Amino acid sequence: MRRMQLEVLALPLARPFAIARGTRTAVTVVRVTLEQRGFIGRSECTPTPRYGESAESVVAQLESLRHEVENGLNRHDVQQALAAGAARNALDCALWRLDAAQARQTLWQACDQRAPASLIAAETLSLDTAINMAAAAADAVSRGAQLLKIKLNRDAILAKVAAIRTAAPEATLIVDANEAWVDLNLPDLLAALARYDIAMVEQPLPAGQDQALADFPHVIPLCADESCHTRADIARLADRYDMINIKLDKCGGITEALAMVDTAQQQGMRVMVGCMLGSSLAMEAALPIATAADYVDLDGPLWLAADSAPFLTYSQGRIWPSS
Repeated sequence: MRRMQLEVLALPLARPFAIARGTRTAVTVVRVTLEQRGFIGRSECTPTPRYGESAESVVAQLESLRHEVENGLNRHDVQQALAAGAARNALDCALWRLDAAQARQTLWQACDQRAPASLIAAETLSLDTAINMAAAAADAVSRGAQLLKIKLNRDAILAKVAAIRTAAPEATLIVDANEAWVDLNLPDLLAALARYDIAMVEQPLPAGQDQALADFPHVIPLCADESCHTRADIARLADRYDMINIKLDKCGGITEALAMVDTAQQQGMRVMVGCMLGSSLAMEAALPIATAADYVDLDGPLWLAADSAPFLTYSQGRIWPSS
């Protein structure tokens, strides 16, 4: 028989993390451990209030399936048993790792992939003043960062980007508006940002209010984040966005994420893989999806006061998989 253990943890951040919707000093995660005949599958998810989730709601969803899980529910059944979101992600990833352990495989082998030596990974610049964001950019590139993700709201957009570009002249810059650019002249703003060699802009308008993105050519590629949760969303977004951001906590785990990669490629859309704040336990599960991504944004552990096993290595702007 299989056993399921649930754990809720508050992970302090090393420094405040600010985006357009607010500032955090800690992140609450839910961890799942499945044990069967001595084999272990572990996972971590981050419930997100933006999507109506809390640690309590995730634990309640998982507890509602305890009998089925402990009596052999498999990861294919999980796709019907739970809606896309953090709870399904936690269970799906734990089952992937348990199945891999029982087959004496790594997660890479279970996904029929070979682990790359390393992956270029974004380092996020938290929303702040232009001076402070430029200083953070300079610090990041001094440590080898090659790809910087800039969190912005509606305030001093061009001033902040200009300051960051001056501080990091060689870095690839991507911008995340977190749905904040309502009522701005987006064609003019994107044209202005293009002068700073911005590689991509993520989710400028709120989900459900982004139809206007289909009305003008994109001088900078646009990426759907909050607008895109599962493969069912991709086709209707193809005329509005050039890319999608796949996050395991949004889509509900590795199983759906792999399907989203295939669907995006069929639609001619590029892929980014992202994350909520969390430890290396959560980030490692996303690495097999990251091999198909143009941009990898899995820097959650860099924001934590203390990371957790499997302790991915972040160095010189790259993630170095452990296996």
